Amino acid sequence: MAEPVAQAIWQKLREQIERLEHLIGLIPPEKLNWNPNLPNGSTDVAHLIGHLLDCIAGFCAVFYATFPQDCAQLSELRDLPVNHSCSKEEACERLQLYSAQLEAAFAQCRDADLARSIPSVFVPEGESLTTLLLGNLEHLISHKYQLFMYLKMLGVPVNSRDIYHWRGEMN
Repeated sequence: MAEPVAQAIWQKLREQIERLEHLIGLIPPEKLNWNPNLPNGSTDVAHLIGHLLDCIAGFCAVFYATFPQDCAQLSELRDLPVNHSCSKEEACERLQLYSAQLEAAFAQCRDADLARSIPSVFVPEGESLTTLLLGNLEHLISHKYQLFMYLKMLGVPVNSRDIYHWRGEMN
C-alpha cells in the first residue's frame, strides 16, 4: 500500500513538473535570450529554465542524502549541468529524467521517513525530510511563477490554467 503523505507530496511535485513542462513549451524559441532587465536584477529565459533544473535537482539531492544505498542512481544526476543557459528541449528531457527518478525515490519513501533529520548544505545539524522537500517545492514553485511572469511580459497569452493543476479536470 502506498504511503499516503509521501505520495501526496509526490503528486504535488509531479503536478508542478507537468505545469513547468507546459510553460517551457510556451516559450517562443526566439525569446530564450530575452531578459526583462529588472531594477534589482534578473536573468534571461534560458538561464531561468536552467535554474529550474537546479530546483528539481534539489529533490534528487535530498533523496540521495536520505537513502544513499537505495537511491544510488540519483548520484549520477549530480554530474548533469544546472544553472546554465538551457534549451527548451534539454529542459523537458531532463525534467522527464528527474521525474522518473523521483517517482522511484518517492516509492521507497515511507511516511515515517518524513520525520528523519537530514543534514544539508544550509542546515548541517539537519532538518526533517518533510521540511527539505517542502522547501524545495517552495523554491520550484517560486521560479515556476517567475517563468509564468516572463511569459506574460513577452505577450504570451497565459492564465491560471497554465500555471495551476485544476482539481477535477482531465489534463
